[in-house]
Formats: sequence, C-alpha cells, structure tokens
Amino acid sequence: MATAAKRDHLETAIAVFLTHASIERGLSPRTIEAYGRDLARFTGYLRGARVCSLQAVRREHLVGFTRFLDREGLGSRSRARALVSVRRLLRQQGVSGSTAEDPLEGLSSPSFDTPLPRILRPDETVSLIEAADPSTPIGLRDRCMLEVLYGSGLRVSELVGLRLGSVDRRSGVIRVLGKGRKERIVPLGATALEVLEDYLETARPALAKRSLPDCDAVYLTRRGRAMTRQNFFLRIREIARVAGIESDRVSPHVLRHAFATDLLEGGADLRAVQSMLGHADLATTEIYTHVSRSRLRETVERRHPRGRRLPSERDT
Repeated sequence: MATAAKRDHLETAIAVFLTHASIERGLSPRTIEAYGRDLARFTGYLRGARVCSLQAVRREHLVGFTRFLDREGLGSRSRARALVSVRRLLRQQGVSGSTAEDPLEGLSSPSFDTPLPRILRPDETVSLIEAADPSTPIGLRDRCMLEVLYGSGLRVSELVGLRLGSVDRRSGVIRVLGKGRKERIVPLGATALEVLEDYLETARPALAKRSLPDCDAVYLTRRGRAMTRQNFFLRIREIARVAGIESDRVSPHVLRHAFATDLLEGGADLRAVQSMLGHADLATTEIYTHVSRSRLRETVERRHPRGRRLPSERDT
C-alpha cells in the first residue's frame, strides 16, 4: 500500500505538471505528449533507484538519469529535450531554484549540432506550386495551400487551423494562432492573396456542399471536412511526384524554410522574418542566415568560372 501511495505521488506530480503546461502555458498536444514520454522515463529511472518523491531528487540522480538515457540509445537531441522536461517539472514542483541544495545547479545538457534545414531552390518551389492543377476544386485548394504556405511561412498546424474569420481579405493579412496560443498578424503577397481569393470564391463553396453548417475551416477535404496535417502531408508528397521532385525532399515545413531563406536572400530584415515566422527567440531565425550563405556559396561554386577548379589546376 505504501509503495502504491509513493508511486501515486510521482504520477500525480506529473499529471499536475502536464495539465499546467497544457492549460496555463497553452502548449501543443504534441509537446505535451513529448513531455509525458520524457517524464515517464524519468519516473521509471527514479523507481529503479528507489526514489519515490521529487523532493528526494538529488544531483546524483540527475547525473544517473543522463547516463541512463545514453544507455537507452537516445540521441543527444532527445536526451537534451528529456532534461528540459525534467528541469521544468522540478522547478514547477519547487524542487529546484529556491532551495540551498539545487539538484540542477551546474548540470549541463548534452551538446549537439543544429542541423541546417532542408530547402528547395526557388525554381523548385515554383515547379512544386505549379504542379497543383487549379482547374478542379481539389487542385485549386492544393495550389492555394502551397501559395499561402510559401507566401507566409506558416507552420502546417497553423495553415490547416485557419478559420474564415482569420482572413482579412481587404487588408491582405491573416491572423494566426501559433505556439503557446500566441496570436500574430502575417501579411500575404499579391500572388498568394489572389489565389486565396479565387479559392474562397469558387473552390471552397464547391467543397463545402458536403460540410456541416458550422464548419468554418478555410481548407476543406473532398468530403467537406477540415483538412488535417496528415492529409496535407500526403497531398504535398503527391504533388512533388508530379513536379518531378524527390518526395523525401518536400514537406510543409520545407516550404516554411524556403519562405524564410528566400526572404533573407532578398534582403529582408531578420527581425521582420522572426516576427512573421512566430519565433520567440531570434537565434532560431538566425539559422536561415547560415542556410542563405551556404546556398550562395553553392551558387558561386556551380556558376563562377573559378568556382570548381579541375584537380590539375590545384596547388600549381
């Protein structure tokens, strides 16, 4: 009975933490799910170490947990995320940050290299968009989603989550509810706005004939239901095949990357791009400056007469 009560203490603490993260902080279901997996590993380790209370957690337990994650074969990024989950749990429970013996003091996260995001060349992006046939309601919907995605840099969850009331057609902007339920205003370029107008006037009414009266999603499926992330992911892969682009190089997030990179290469201000992407940290946006420089270097290597020297020309 005592063991069950102690086990309930850990499970209750995690349940309270996840509820707070979901309701008070407005984190997405996917983030909450990731936290839950990380903290399940943590409590499993604590029970193996015979630690049945968060208040009993000491620095050696956290060091042991990092070694446990390493033995489990988790990559550095997954291990770093798990430690973030544990840090936030302990701080929310008052175990760290306000006591003389803080178990998190001096504990560093695993280091890892930030990979450069995959991108498409501008001509490939155009080919992808134009591969969606606008002569049918479904094709026009797909063309509109691609144009808006590339023209605004939305996350795919934000794109499929758009509601009719979020679109200000007169001002040419959309109101987006992003991570942490933070709202931002994103402008649309002339081309994206024109295709969106066309879709809302012609294709959506055709698709809405089978939808429920109160369905206000901008993008609808063939059955009149709101588009999902999974459905759009499959559609964009199919469109990539039609465009002659390897499907594993294309995803909704790749178009978000293309939006940011192409803007920066065109001379856009980094802070403006940060605002449009909805990044809380400028450092997250700065990765696109590295991508931009990498792509410019590739252009020089491919196009400049002295870009790629023959082996016989080197060291002479």
